[in-house]
Amino acid sequence: MKNAAKIQKFEDLIAWQKSKRLSILIYRITGEGLFKKDFNLKCQIRKASISVMSNIAEGFDRYSTKEFMYFLSIARGSVAEIRSQIHLAEELGYINQIEATSIVDLCIEIALIIGGLRKSLERKLN
Repeated sequence: MKNAAKIQKFEDLIAWQKSKRLSILIYRITGEGLFKKDFNLKCQIRKASISVMSNIAEGFDRYSTKEFMYFLSIARGSVAEIRSQIHLAEELGYINQIEATSIVDLCIEIALIIGGLRKSLERKLN
């Protein structure tokens, strides 16, 4: 069995890669139609999407596993924030059900990956 490649930088993390994809999706959908006119929601969901990838990156480059775990928790919270805001955007008619479902599914996937990474780090500490 091959050993998994050692992660050298935050860009190697699947959680970061998928969160970057999420941010790009958020920027695209919030730049169109009615969504782009709702300044507050547009800015808030964009900030949350940036928060996910940024906290993963920042935590990875911190000096301790505990700090990384803390930043992963913040990132996961931001994923939940995005999900909540996507539900609102759908109800307001800013995005359609297919777009909303696609983004929520990606959020859930990212949250699961972050949770798994955090559990792996916890095992490393014990």
